[in-house]
Amino acid sequence: MDDMVRPNIGAAYRRRRLGHFPDPSAHARYRRAYDRAMADLPAPDEIRDAPTGFGTIRAYRFGGGDGTPLLLLPGRAAATPMWAANLSGLIGAGRPVYTIDLLGEPGLSVQTRPFTSAADQAVWLAELLTGLGLDRTHLLGVSIGGWTAFRLAMDAPEKVASASLLDPASLFGRITGKAVVVSLGSVVPFFPERWRQALLSWISGGADLSGDEPVADLISAGMRDFTAFLPPPAYPADDQVAAVDVPVLALIAGRSIIHDPDKAARRARRLLAHGVVELWPDASHAINGEFPDRVNARVLAFIDQVDAADERAAPPR
Repeated sequence: MDDMVRPNIGAAYRRRRLGHFPDPSAHARYRRAYDRAMADLPAPDEIRDAPTGFGTIRAYRFGGGDGTPLLLLPGRAAATPMWAANLSGLIGAGRPVYTIDLLGEPGLSVQTRPFTSAADQAVWLAELLTGLGLDRTHLLGVSIGGWTAFRLAMDAPEKVASASLLDPASLFGRITGKAVVVSLGSVVPFFPERWRQALLSWISGGADLSGDEPVADLISAGMRDFTAFLPPPAYPADDQVAAVDVPVLALIAGRSIIHDPDKAARRARRLLAHGVVELWPDASHAINGEFPDRVNARVLAFIDQVDAADERAAPPR
């Protein structure tokens, strides 16, 4: 897979506060991990590098159909390959499925303008949807991808048909001290790789990540070889959450260390105007990879229900 847009490499991007790889060797290591992990995904029907005011977004389209598209937003440092366990089950349901690499994160998206606030995340995502020709889209996001999906629902609800959130970070529950330890420890320069793997295992509910696992290797490479300048995800106030007027499916992982799962589920149930909230007791923060078939079935059933309700509400032609 060739780069369509030149990646940010070198110290000059640090001074500009843009996400970048520190040197060509770091980029080459990451790119090998990325291509290896992408090889486990179905072949995309289309690859796009779509421009926005904050940079160029790498987007992949899988499948087709006339149904409202579904856009997948990955977790921190994960990029498109993190959906390896889910994509096959999501494709072929009569709607195109898009995945992207988040801007400012490790991946093939390339940042050209620094972020000044968390609200910028919704700006580039809205611009991306316009650039892809997607007027209205179902969103599926995990962790920080769930936060990003909800931010778009807050700021540009006309573009969001629904938002399915898999253990979203900093949204219904505040980030825990444990999660801060993982985030800081995993990006410290020269952090021992075995410690990095241990932290990733901890956040994933004890999964064994010491072996040859492409997605885990990719996330580790992104944490090690990429420097990001991302504003903290702003924790929304109660009135901001309650004002979101789009259908939301929130699947909260009962073994998550990102937030207090019980408190997060209670807040989501209390505030979401059109929310379906489920607490999955056996799931960790890596919920999409632990229960791919169950997650796929639940999300597809939810968005099919939303589409059916929209069709019933549409004025006669």
